[in-house]
Amino acid sequence: MVKYIVRRLVGAIPVLLGLSLMVFAFLHLLPGDPAVAILGEHATPAAMERLRETLGLNKPLSEQYLTYMGDLLRGDLGNSLVNDRPILKSFMEKFPATIELSVVAMLFAIIVGLPLGRLAASRPHSLTDGAVTVVSLLGVSIPVFVLGLLLQYFLSVQVQILPPSGRIDARLDFPQVTHFMLVDTILTGNLEAFLSALGHLVLPGIALGSIPMATIARITRASVLEVANDDHVRTARAKGLSEARVSKRHIMRNAWLPVITVIGLLTGYLLAGAVITETVFAWNGVGSWVVEAINNHDYVVVQSSILVFAVIFLTVNLIVDILYAVLDPRIRYS
Repeated sequence: MVKYIVRRLVGAIPVLLGLSLMVFAFLHLLPGDPAVAILGEHATPAAMERLRETLGLNKPLSEQYLTYMGDLLRGDLGNSLVNDRPILKSFMEKFPATIELSVVAMLFAIIVGLPLGRLAASRPHSLTDGAVTVVSLLGVSIPVFVLGLLLQYFLSVQVQILPPSGRIDARLDFPQVTHFMLVDTILTGNLEAFLSALGHLVLPGIALGSIPMATIARITRASVLEVANDDHVRTARAKGLSEARVSKRHIMRNAWLPVITVIGLLTGYLLAGAVITETVFAWNGVGSWVVEAINNHDYVVVQSSILVFAVIFLTVNLIVDILYAVLDPRIRYS
């Protein structure tokens, strides 16, 4: 197992290098000039040229890429072209908001999707199965921004039971230690702030978790139905084991593998979907920060964020592969 993990880590190096080169080339092919975004369209050509020289934008692209990769190998993500602020510092301040939202969205997807999938599989081709299928299709079909706006309109504007946007009530003030709102409110013992932060997470969490929920429900249904027809399941029932024991020990244990694979893959979707969700709900996380950087042509911020997301995605895939061997003793990595 250790050799497999080391081999996967080494294999991730060329993947990250290739991704960094592709992102660097793609971003520099986009129209627009960071100097114009920073100084404005009415700045003099001389001022723009001085700024390009200061930022190193007048150097050849190959030299700019090598400089960026050299800083990256030293653990330096660079500074923003717009405000000259260290990217790593800004990222660590905004990343907790994205993680918090993604975790809540994934919990919603798992807590709702798994029972729905098992319920549909327990009554195949019934009215219940059809209802779950309709819910799954709606969850996959409705775009995140449309669902987000609908949730805001009905639950925030019409019913007024949940806040429409933001991470917490602006009138509440408390010290931020970890930048995780729920954690910081617990550490400071502020119950009112905790409930406010929790309430602000509901709508964006549901919007972001809707597509993963539908996907998990469909994969769970298909996986359970496939395993339920295997010989070892029929043998367990023939031995007189209770249906609950058969489901727990023989069906779900084997049905977990494709479900865990999908959950791992959906982690990448959550990070990508957070960009839209954070924009709709004015959520001050990495997603909205990257959108702002794209609008300002802040290449370094976008490059660094994409690479960090790629590292996270590769790490999650590795964890999923390790969980395979834990859940199924027949799987061994050599």
